[in-house]
Amino acid sequence: MQVSIACTEQNLRSRSTEERLCAGGRGVPAQGGPGNGGHQPPKGARGLVAVAGLRAPGQNLPHIAFLLRESTGLATGMKYRNLGKSGLRVSCLGLGTWVTFGSQISDETAENVMTIAYENGVNLFDTAEVYASGKAEKTLGNILRSKGWRRSSYVVTTKIYWGGQAETERGLSRKHIIEGLRGSLERLQLDYVDIVFANRMDANSPMEEIVRAMTYVINQGMAMYWGTSRWSAMEIMGYQWLKEKLQSDDGRKQQAKIKELQPIAERLGCTVAQLAIAWCLRSEGVSSVLLGVSSAEQLIENLGAIQVLAQLTPPVIQEIDALLGNKPNTKKESRA
Repeated sequence: MQVSIACTEQNLRSRSTEERLCAGGRGVPAQGGPGNGGHQPPKGARGLVAVAGLRAPGQNLPHIAFLLRESTGLATGMKYRNLGKSGLRVSCLGLGTWVTFGSQISDETAENVMTIAYENGVNLFDTAEVYASGKAEKTLGNILRSKGWRRSSYVVTTKIYWGGQAETERGLSRKHIIEGLRGSLERLQLDYVDIVFANRMDANSPMEEIVRAMTYVINQGMAMYWGTSRWSAMEIMGYQWLKEKLQSDDGRKQQAKIKELQPIAERLGCTVAQLAIAWCLRSEGVSSVLLGVSSAEQLIENLGAIQVLAQLTPPVIQEIDALLGNKPNTKKESRA
C-alpha cells in the first residue's frame, strides 16, 4: 500500500494553501515550479508523511529538514519513528488487517496475533471500511474493546472510499467521507481514529471538497490526522496519474528476482520475507511498514526483520541493487 501524506488542520484558509500542504509524498513538487512554496520535498521520501497545521496568511512555509527520530523500546526492541514531520510516534512495523481479519482467519487467531504484536511493541493497527465488507473493522474493534488497552497507547488507521453498493456510499464526496467515517467508528467502537485515509483518488470529487471534508472530521474530533493511500503527487495536484504499466508477465519476473535473493538471505541468517521487510525499513522516508499476517508464527517471523537491519551494510545493499537492477543510491547510507 502506497501512502503519501497526512495533515492536521484547524482552519482552512485557501485552496492554494491546501494544495501546497496536501500534495506530495514522492518528492514531486506539489504545484508547478520548483516545489511547495519554493521548497521541494526530499528525494526518495516515501511512506506516510505528516504535516501539522497550515501556514498563516502572508507567511511562507518554512523549510523543515526531513528527519526520522528513531528510538528503541527497552522491553521489546521495537523501533519507533516520527510519522513524517508530525509528532506522532509509530512502531516501525505495524499490523494490517486486509484479507485476514474478518475473512481468512478466525477472530480467536486475530486476537492472538494482535496480542503478540502489541506485547512486542507494535502500536500501529491499520484497517479500512472495505476490508471484508466492514467485518475487519468490527473484529479489530471487538479485540481492542476486550483487551482494554489504553487508547493513548496505540494508533488506529482506517480508509474511506468503498463503503457500500449505493452510489452515495462510495467515493470521496463530503457526504461519504463523513458518513463513511462515522460508520467505521461505530464498527471499531472508537470515539476517533488516529488517521483516516482517502483510499484512492476520486475523479468525481473536487480536491477542495475532499480537503474541506477531511478538515471537518478532524475538527469534529473524529480523526487526528488525514492522509491519502495510493495517490500520486500528480493526482493530488489534480492531474490524472499514469496507469500502472506492470503486466502479469512483470509479476513473474518479480517472483524470479525474489528467488534470487534467497542466497543473500541465507548468508545473513534470515528469511527472504525478513530481508524484504528490513529493506523497506532502511528507507529514510518510511515511518512504518504494515505487516499482513495470518498466523502468530508468521508475525513472529516478520518481527525478526528488525534484527536484520544492522546487517544491511553498504556492500550488501550494493549486492541487492545489482541483483534487482536498482539504480545505485548516490546519497550516503545513513542507516548502514
